[in-house]
Amino acid sequence: MSIGSGLRRWTARFGDRSTVGSDIRAGVVLGVESVPDGLAAGVLAGVSPLYGLYGYMLGTLGGALTTGSVFMAVQATGAMAVIIGDVPEVQGDDSAGAMAMLTLIAGVVMLGLGIARLGSLVRFIPSAVLIGFMNAVAINIVLGQLDNITGFESAGANRIMRFLDTLVSVPQFSWPTVLVGVVTIGLILLLERTPLGALALVVAVIAGSLLVLVLPGGSVATIGDIAEVTRSLPTPVLPDLSLFGALIVPGVSIALVGLVQGAAISGSIPNPDGRYPDASADFRGQGIANIVSGLLRGMPVGGSSSATALVRTAGAKTALANLVAGVVMIITLLAFGPLIEYIAMPALAGLLILVGVRTLKIHQVLLVWRTGTTQITVFLVTFLLTLLIPLQYAVLAGVGLSIVLHIARQSNRVRIVRWQFDDPGGHPLEVAPPAVVPHDEIVILSPYGSLFFASAQSFRAQLPTPTDDSAGATVIIRLRGSEELGVTFLTMVRDYAEELAAHDATLMLVGVGKRLQDQLDATGVGARIGGGNVIPVRPRVGDSLAEALAIVASRNDDSAR
Repeated sequence: MSIGSGLRRWTARFGDRSTVGSDIRAGVVLGVESVPDGLAAGVLAGVSPLYGLYGYMLGTLGGALTTGSVFMAVQATGAMAVIIGDVPEVQGDDSAGAMAMLTLIAGVVMLGLGIARLGSLVRFIPSAVLIGFMNAVAINIVLGQLDNITGFESAGANRIMRFLDTLVSVPQFSWPTVLVGVVTIGLILLLERTPLGALALVVAVIAGSLLVLVLPGGSVATIGDIAEVTRSLPTPVLPDLSLFGALIVPGVSIALVGLVQGAAISGSIPNPDGRYPDASADFRGQGIANIVSGLLRGMPVGGSSSATALVRTAGAKTALANLVAGVVMIITLLAFGPLIEYIAMPALAGLLILVGVRTLKIHQVLLVWRTGTTQITVFLVTFLLTLLIPLQYAVLAGVGLSIVLHIARQSNRVRIVRWQFDDPGGHPLEVAPPAVVPHDEIVILSPYGSLFFASAQSFRAQLPTPTDDSAGATVIIRLRGSEELGVTFLTMVRDYAEELAAHDATLMLVGVGKRLQDQLDATGVGARIGGGNVIPVRPRVGDSLAEALAIVASRNDDSAR
């Protein structure tokens, strides 16, 4: 593709004159709504709310320019924010360098996976793992805001213990703080049913914050108590390289969570041309957005399903809507920066608690519960780990569990059948393989499933066992479609060939592709089996098997003479 055509294709994502009006309206809605949302993301992460706002602003702009998905809104998600809340290195007043390092790690991982075109990897994570993780994250979002909505600073090793501490400390609540939070939640629920729609949460947060003015002075915390907001854009910051080792695990975990959530958007929302975007291109776009966010004091970001749904519902036609949303956030910051300091913390906490409750997907949990013991176990393990240990480790544990489950599932799906022919030119009849290798017979075996190291034992257990009565037999294994076999599997094949030879029987492999033939030659397994017993794959299905049968017939004729 030439530079000119590539540039034209890129500019086409921003539409034309016919779509500008719709995109501007949708962008204004998303931009205005994203200001309190971004501040809330910072609160949820336990860092300066400005990190959240900067992440929203820069992520939305970067995503609009670089993702494969035209509509994807790249912002800080609840799951990512909760993970950040479990990273002590980014907490505290002097954490800009640490946050930059964390965000850059996540961005580089995303960009690297996108460049390597590994967007399809997310499909290997089972739904039970994702459902367990996301529902536990929803509970963590709610529990993480109890301090902000009650005004009581709880103590405990994790959110569950801090929740229990909060339950037994009701007399110590700050009731003006509780009032602001409850009023905000009530207003959101009420105003959502009006023409305000998505802007209801903006009005509710402002109204809840105005309520602070009539309450006793200093009794309710505001953003100004933890951060100074000026009419200025974020300045560049250098990452704290000394924290790379400490932040690599949470950085990778954040990247994986962001990519999984982004992939859900890639696979469910087509571009305006009707085609679904390339997940790897979205990986690259999210990676670039994170790198920009990290260098300009923003927190990690990823594809946000709620923001993407909002901008589309508001009428977005192209990526221009997200671009406008980013510009609206910039204008809001420059025009009203100091006023942001007056936003009440319990108002943001009320917003987040409502988000957490709505993130719970009880119907998905019930679906998992009906699918069997294995899925229930996977769900419970992921769910409990996410509640009880830091989320960055829960994410990696979930990914590890996914890999183990995938390998176990694939290894247990290997099945061997025997082919029998009623007449030489007919179609094969599939029957169960014999338990032992019968005397002077040809046993044709055809495997189903993935042939790799974990399935070697299951494969061997289904092969007929050679005995003293197996002399003169030939076992033919069809390997058409198996591009290569691992060392474990090749060793098993070699041992089986030697076991057959020890009982005067022969092993033949048919339908062997070039890469597999190279493996057999390089490892010496082909020599152990015998060069005449390895038949290459032929273009016509069945030709290599017919060739093997002809060789066996010729050998039998020679023996008869």
